[in-house]
Amino acid sequence: MIASSLLSRTLLSRLPAFEPGSVWLAGAGPGDPGLLTLLAAKALGEADAIVHDALVGGDILEAANPDALLVDMGKRAGHPSPKQEAINARLVELAREGRRVLRLKGGDPFVFGRGGEECLALAEAEIPFRVVPGVTAGIGGLAYAGIPVTHRGFGTTATFVTGHDKTGGLPADLDWDVLARMPGALVFYMALGTIGTIAERLEAAGKPPMTPVAIVSSASTEAQSVIETNLAHCARDVVRLQAKRPAIVVVGEVVRLRALIGAWQQTTGQNPFPTAVSA
Repeated sequence: MIASSLLSRTLLSRLPAFEPGSVWLAGAGPGDPGLLTLLAAKALGEADAIVHDALVGGDILEAANPDALLVDMGKRAGHPSPKQEAINARLVELAREGRRVLRLKGGDPFVFGRGGEECLALAEAEIPFRVVPGVTAGIGGLAYAGIPVTHRGFGTTATFVTGHDKTGGLPADLDWDVLARMPGALVFYMALGTIGTIAERLEAAGKPPMTPVAIVSSASTEAQSVIETNLAHCARDVVRLQAKRPAIVVVGEVVRLRALIGAWQQTTGQNPFPTAVSA
């Protein structure tokens, strides 16, 4: 305990100051508060204003400075959501008020989190900022489900793909022939609404119909659930088994490793071994 306390003080003393009038863009990870970085935890405790998205859980926000202004700027599928321009403007406004502003996002701010857009807006407004990377769901969330995103025996690549663009549909510039030939895992973010089209296009491009697929919902939280299926049946199973958002979809042979890894893996929470529902 003493050694742990000394280590904590040593690490915390080396962290940078959170200056008034600046913005920290931080990733909160996929859900488990234990996956917060030291910098993100520091920012939560010191921020005067916290602009958070819908994927940041209440148990993480409970660690916030009790005097901080909490601003919910979450985007939710099927519901009216704030425009990115409004979020950018709010960050600039709060910083110009002299606040220490934490922009807190689920996962990592630079992995389909629009963090780059917000950095550009802050730079144009001459607002100083810091980027605090987080654990992205396509790596950490899959790990909590017992799925390694890479493995020497099942492909040496991992490809991250957004499941929808600004219109809500799949991006028009995706090269499905290239994706279908990738030897490793294909990891799709925000793809529940387009999973049927994804499967159709991968199969049309030559991906075998029996390629394993896993859908991990609410990764790394008490509500985590996993559906194991395949490319031919994934669209049906998402509906039949009522997959919930937020979810990460992985296509590839690494899914087969879950049977053994998940059986012995320790995770946090009261339900350490989330039940998989196989197709």
